[in-house]
Amino acid sequence: MSPDQYCQDKAAKSGSSFYYSFLFIPAEQRRAITALYAFCREVDDVVDECSDRDVARRKLDWWREEIGRCFSGQARHPIAQALQQAVQDYNLPVEYFLEIIDGMAMDLDITRYESFSELALYCHRVAGVVGLLSAEIFGYQHRDTLKYAQELGVALQLTNIIRDVREDSERGRIYLPLDELHEYRINPHDLLQGTVTDGLHELLVFQAQRARQYYRRALSHLPVEDRYAQRSGIIMAAIYQALLNEMESDNFRVMQHRVRLTPLRKLWIAWKISRKERRRHHRHLKNPAHA
Repeated sequence: MSPDQYCQDKAAKSGSSFYYSFLFIPAEQRRAITALYAFCREVDDVVDECSDRDVARRKLDWWREEIGRCFSGQARHPIAQALQQAVQDYNLPVEYFLEIIDGMAMDLDITRYESFSELALYCHRVAGVVGLLSAEIFGYQHRDTLKYAQELGVALQLTNIIRDVREDSERGRIYLPLDELHEYRINPHDLLQGTVTDGLHELLVFQAQRARQYYRRALSHLPVEDRYAQRSGIIMAAIYQALLNEMESDNFRVMQHRVRLTPLRKLWIAWKISRKERRRHHRHLKNPAHA
């Protein structure tokens, strides 16, 4: 199996919404972004699937070394071998990959966040930086697009946090800021025990509002000239906002069950947004002032 196929299989088997957003971009970009996604999944799995924290730390340290080998053309792991070409083609900064690993390592030592400002650092490392790398792969003309990419990454992560409250609590992790739990009269112990309290719905409504603010702010930073190049991220935003709407329609009963979008719906959203952005791009080329 080739390194590219290894990454493709990992992306497809995950069932992630990211997979659908990659379907409508050129093959070269798709290979690069799939390798980036596979890397993120791999280091995330180290933390989630390794019960021994010391072993997990050693594995993450190995990945830090492997990223070094990737940037010197001596990668050993199939994912890093696939990344080698992307690193060369798109001039991706090594610091970003190391920062993603640092973000994953936070899960080994931190299971609570006192405030949103603390959580924001985690979201930046595990998602905002991924957005910045993605923007480099997709291409852009304006620096404001980097603001869009970073804030979109955080918006996606905040949506994940809402969706995964039960799953994270089963692992002993709470990503909802403790000061906000206190404000909504929620005992962290009750959350870990899976107890649904009166304030949880209100807190999750507040978290959803925050996520939507990040989506709006991210898209407000994206110049029209870069929308078509960045259409994969716009597709992700649409899919994740649809997920957020589904959770809201379900009264945020995330402790009872996991809310999902069907693969067909994700594909429909991806196709619809890709078509819409292609039309917008053509209008812009014909008449930039009125796109």
